[in-house]
Amino acid sequence: MSKRRGRLSGRARTRDVVAEQPPWEQPRMRLEPTRAVSDDELEAIHQASLRVLQETGIDFLDDTARRQLADAGADVDGDRVRFEPELVERLISTAPAQFTLHGREPHRNLTLGGDHIVYTSVASPPFVTGLGRDRRDGNRDDYRNLVKMGQVLNAIHCVPGYPVEPMDIHPSIRHLEATHDLLTLCDKFAFVYSLSRERNLDAIEMVRIARGVDEATINEETSLLSVINASTPLRYDTVMLHGIQEMSARNQLIVITPFTLAGAMAPVTVGGALVLQNAEALAGIAYTQVVRAGAPVAYGGFTSNVDMRSGSPAFGTPEYWKACLVGGQLARRYGVPYRSSNVNASNSVDAQAAYESVIAIWGAVMGGVNLLFHGAGWLEGGLLTSYEKLVIDADLLNMVTEMLKPITIDDASLAIEAIAEVGPAGHFFGTSHTQERYATEHFQPMVSSWANFENWDETGRPEAHQRAEGLAHLILAAHEDPPMPDDRRAELDEFVERRVAEGGVETDF
Repeated sequence: MSKRRGRLSGRARTRDVVAEQPPWEQPRMRLEPTRAVSDDELEAIHQASLRVLQETGIDFLDDTARRQLADAGADVDGDRVRFEPELVERLISTAPAQFTLHGREPHRNLTLGGDHIVYTSVASPPFVTGLGRDRRDGNRDDYRNLVKMGQVLNAIHCVPGYPVEPMDIHPSIRHLEATHDLLTLCDKFAFVYSLSRERNLDAIEMVRIARGVDEATINEETSLLSVINASTPLRYDTVMLHGIQEMSARNQLIVITPFTLAGAMAPVTVGGALVLQNAEALAGIAYTQVVRAGAPVAYGGFTSNVDMRSGSPAFGTPEYWKACLVGGQLARRYGVPYRSSNVNASNSVDAQAAYESVIAIWGAVMGGVNLLFHGAGWLEGGLLTSYEKLVIDADLLNMVTEMLKPITIDDASLAIEAIAEVGPAGHFFGTSHTQERYATEHFQPMVSSWANFENWDETGRPEAHQRAEGLAHLILAAHEDPPMPDDRRAELDEFVERRVAEGGVETDF
C-alpha cells in the first residue's frame, strides 16, 4: 500500500500506517481504453437499445415522472413509456461530461469524468466478517469501524452509503444516524441511498450543514451521490424515481446503474444483456435531464452472468470483463462519466476473491472507468463485507494508481552511467543511482507476506489475510475524527436529534 523505506513489521506503530501510504491523490487513466467491439458493433448495440425504448418501452412507476416525460415528448401509455430515438439523443446531450465532486472539506474535492478515476469502498452488504470474528449481521459498531478505515486509507476517495448495513438501527432513523456517523468520522465525498424522498432530503440537508454552505451553494455544487438501479428488466420503481427527482433537481450526482445478469434478468448473450443495460441506462439518464438539464449523471455498467446450475450471480468472469469494456465504450459515446465495480463471488479472502477482483478491476480500468464502485471490501457476491479484503483491495488499488503513472524517460532514468559503472556480472544494489532512488522509485505492497524461509518464525509465514487482519487493527487505531467547526457540528447534531425525535421516515415495520 505504500512507497516506503522498509517493510512494515507486525510491531509497527499505528502512525506508520498513515505515514507510509501513498499520498491522497486521484489517479488518471493515461492509457488508451480498450475497445472490445468495433465502431460498427458499438453502433449496433446503440441502435438496438433505441429500438427497445421505441417499440417495447420501459415502465416508470411514478405519476410525476410519467407526466414530466410526457411533457418532454415521450409516449406514455399507463406505466409504459416509449421514447423516439431523436428524443433520447436530445435529452442525453445535455448531460455534462465532467464536473467537480465537493467533499466535506475542499481538500477532498474530486473530478469525475475525462481521464479521472474515483475509488469507493464497498457499499450495502448486510453481513460483515473479520478482525478475528466470524460472519455476523451488519451493525453500527462495524459500520463505524469501516467508515473509519475508509477515512484513514488514502486509496479510498469515497465511503458510499453503508459499507455494511447497520441493521441494529431502526430503518426509520437509520439514514439519520448512519449519515451523521459518516459526516463526523469521515470528510470524503458523501453518498445517500434513494430509498424514499425524505431520506434524500435529509441527507442533502445534512451534507449542506456539514459543508457549511447555504442552499444556493449546495444546489450548484455537487456534494453527494446516489446510485439508481433499474428494476431489470425494463422498469424504474417509485423510490428510485423519487431519488432522481430530488437529487437531479438540486444538481446532485445520480449514477444510473442497471443490474443486468445474463441468463436471469437479461438475455443470456453478452450482446443482448448489453442492449438491455444500455436501453435502461439511456432511459434513466434521459430522465435526469428532464428533471434538470445539465444535472450530473454517470453511466453505470453492472452486467454479469449467473451460474446456470444454481441461478446465483457470478462476478469477475470473462463475461463481466467483456461487459466492463463495452460499457466504457458506450459511456464515452454518450459523453458521460462511467461507473463500474470491483466484484467477486468468493465466500472468503482466498485466491478466488483475489483473481476475480483483479479481473473486475482490470476490466473496469481498461474500460475507462471514472467511478470504481465497491472498490475495496466486497465478498460473497455483495452479501459480505470483509475488513481483510478491504485492506487487500486498497493495496491493489494503490498498485493500479502507481501503474497508471507515466514512466519517466530522461537521461537520469535511462541510467547509462550506472550501467557503465557496474559493467558485466555486477549488481546495482550499492550504486549511487540505486541508493538515491530506492526509497521512492518502486511501489512496495503493505499486505505482502513475502519472506525467506530462513526468516520464518515458529508460527511459519503469515498468509495475506492474516497480515491484512493485523493491518486492519492498526488502521482502525490510526483513525482520528476529522475536524469540523463547532458551529457546524452543533447544527448537524441538532438536526439529527430533531429528526430522530420526529420519528425519521415512515416504514412498514
